[in-house]
Amino acid sequence: MHATVAQPVESAEFSTAERCCILESWNGASDPAVSIARARIAPGETTQWHRLHGVVERYLIIRGSGFAEVGDSIAQAVDPGDVVVIPAEERQRIRNTGTEDLFFYCICSPRFTPACYESLE
Repeated sequence: MHATVAQPVESAEFSTAERCCILESWNGASDPAVSIARARIAPGETTQWHRLHGVVERYLIIRGSGFAEVGDSIAQAVDPGDVVVIPAEERQRIRNTGTEDLFFYCICSPRFTPACYESLE
């Protein structure tokens, strides 16, 4: 690996069936240890229940307010600066409880691939 600066292009953001929009910041086979993506959820929207196989995910809330649910252990409000740690295999979802878009970074280790994702709905 070599030093680099990744600069995601806003127009590359895409909608998912999970009911959120994703902008990949860092995700490639050259760095299998981690991926970073920005998620955006519209006011009043809740992502679908899902889990990641073999991948630990962390949500770093950067703007807006929400309510995170992880398995049977976490069900609480989250605000900018909060980090939600989601162990591999745990079901998860997050709801935007505010009046503006909720933004957070999804930091996955090892990196996220579509093969690790399972919808629970």
